[in-house]
Amino acid sequence: MVGFSHRYGSDHGDAATPPFANDEEGLEDRSDVPGSASKSTRTKTTRRNLKRVPGANNKMIVERKIKVVTEQHNINKPAAQEGYPMKEWTVELYILDQDGKERPARCFTKVTYNLHPSFANPIQTFNDPPFKCTNEGWGEFEMTIDMYTTEKGGKISIAHDLNFQQSEYENIHTVTFRNPSQALQQLLRETGPLPSDEERKQKKAVDGGSKKKRPYDIERMADGLTKLGEDDLLQVIQMIHDHKDDNTYIQNNLDAGEFSVDLYTLPDNLMKMLWDFLIKANVVS
Repeated sequence: MVGFSHRYGSDHGDAATPPFANDEEGLEDRSDVPGSASKSTRTKTTRRNLKRVPGANNKMIVERKIKVVTEQHNINKPAAQEGYPMKEWTVELYILDQDGKERPARCFTKVTYNLHPSFANPIQTFNDPPFKCTNEGWGEFEMTIDMYTTEKGGKISIAHDLNFQQSEYENIHTVTFRNPSQALQQLLRETGPLPSDEERKQKKAVDGGSKKKRPYDIERMADGLTKLGEDDLLQVIQMIHDHKDDNTYIQNNLDAGEFSVDLYTLPDNLMKMLWDFLIKANVVS
C-alpha cells in the first residue's frame, strides 16, 4: 500500500478547521487529518476526535475462527496435591483460513492468558504467534484468553477449559472483528475475503470487461488523491459523503481515528465527479 500523511494546519497553520466542522450532515472533526491512499482501491484519512454521524458510514463485521490447541502430559515431579500427578501443559492459538487450515494469528499483536490465581504468575502475555503458553500444575481450571488487535480498545476474549482428559485437544471459537482498520483488514484478508471484497471484485470486473471506455481510471485516481492539499482533501471527503450510495463502503473508525473509503464501491456518477475534481486540481491528466 502506498500512503500519504496529511494533518490539519500543515498548510495554513494550526487554526485550520474542516469546512464541515459544525455540519450535522457531514463528518465532524476538531483537530487534525492525516490520510493515506492505496493505488488500487482505497483512500484513508486519519482523524483525531472524529465523531460518528448517523448514516455517515457502513459498518463492517468480519468473523473468523480461532483454534485453541492444548497439549498436556505427566512430568516426574512430586505431587503438590495427593492423588493428582504433576502435569506440564501448553496452550497455543491459531486462526483458521477459509479452507479450515491453521494460520499464524497475525491479526493479534499480543495474547494474554489469565490463569488460576494460585499460579505465581497468573497473568501471562505473549507477543508472537502461536502465542505459546507453557506451565506446570496439577489442577484443571477455566481461563480467560484475551486477544489484542492493533485497534484502540481492540480486545477479544474467549473462555478456555484447561482439562487433563486427553493428551491433546482442540477448541474452535468464532470471533468477531467490528469495523476493522485498513491495516487490520489487510491481515484478515490473509485468511479469507472481507464483506466488501465481493462488491469490489464486481466493480473491477465491470471496469475491466466493459467495451465502453470509462472517463476515469481508479488506479490513477487513488494515486492522485495522495497528492491533494488540505483544502482539496476535505472537499473530496465531503463530496464522497454527499454522493455515496447504499453500496459504498465508508468507515468512520472512532477507536482508530480513521475515515476511509473503498474506491471500487463508489457509484459511477461520484467517480466521474472525483475524476473531474482531480483533473482540475492538476493531480491527474
